[in-house]
Amino acid sequence: MTKQEDNKAVVVRWFTDFWGETCDLSVVDAVAAPDMLLKYSLHEPRRGRDDIKAFMTDFRAAFPDLNFWATADLIAEGDYVVGQWEGGGTHTGPAFSDFLTGSLPAATGRTMRFTGTTVLKVIDGRIVEEIGLDDGVAALAQLGLIKAA
Repeated sequence: MTKQEDNKAVVVRWFTDFWGETCDLSVVDAVAAPDMLLKYSLHEPRRGRDDIKAFMTDFRAAFPDLNFWATADLIAEGDYVVGQWEGGGTHTGPAFSDFLTGSLPAATGRTMRFTGTTVLKVIDGRIVEEIGLDDGVAALAQLGLIKAA
């Protein structure tokens, strides 16, 4: 396999096992670099395996049905893999305070569904950064944290 194919395989595993319907946090230790950067517009940037695991644990507690899936083929060039996705979930769990624009009280019952594009940098089979551009405005409006246009 080529380097790009290897990198795509790492990203497929990450998208499936970390962001997919069921989250297996052991994938963080398996494919994330120890100081991996995870950065999306909705949340504070996260750095390092423990911080990323804590983020996902809290996110999935608040949104137990959280799920993200690919909507296009991955594109790979050099150390980078780009993916398009769609996802979301319903807030039926505890209060959630990780959104930059505000917090949700427990179990609002609100559903968010939004899209995004993510660029991941993979070095020697480890994800060193995941930088995403998401439609956070749609998600925040659906959750009632900002006024819908």
